[in-house]
Amino acid sequence: MPIFNGGCLCGQVGIAVRGEPKRIGICHCTDCRQESGSAFTYFAVWPADQFETRGETLQYSGRSFCSRCGSRLYSANDKEAEVKLGILRDAPTGLAPTYELWVKRREPWLSPISSAEQFDGDRA
Repeated sequence: MPIFNGGCLCGQVGIAVRGEPKRIGICHCTDCRQESGSAFTYFAVWPADQFETRGETLQYSGRSFCSRCGSRLYSANDKEAEVKLGILRDAPTGLAPTYELWVKRREPWLSPISSAEQFDGDRA
C-alpha cells in the first residue's frame, strides 16, 4: 500500500495518506482559483481513515492551512480528506487527474487533459 507524505512550507504541519486515492481532480472554479492563487487546484480524495495530520492548522470555510506559513493543505471531514497534491514531498507523484471541474472557467491557454472527464461545473 503506497504512503504519500507531505506538509506545509515551514514544516510545522505534516500529512500522510495511505493507499490509492478515491479520485483525483483539477478544479478551475473561482473559489479554487482564489484559494490557491493559481489558475486551478490539483487535488485527490482519500477515505478519512487513510489520512493523518500533525501540527497546528487554522480553518476557513472547511479548508485547513498552516497557522505559521499559510500553506493551503487539505479539507477533511469524518468521511474523506481532500489533499492539495502540491504539498506532497515526492514529486512527480504519478497521480494523474481523472476529471476536471469548472472547465468553463479554464484559462484558454490551458489545454484540456485528454484522459480526464470534463465537467462545465461540479461533478454530476
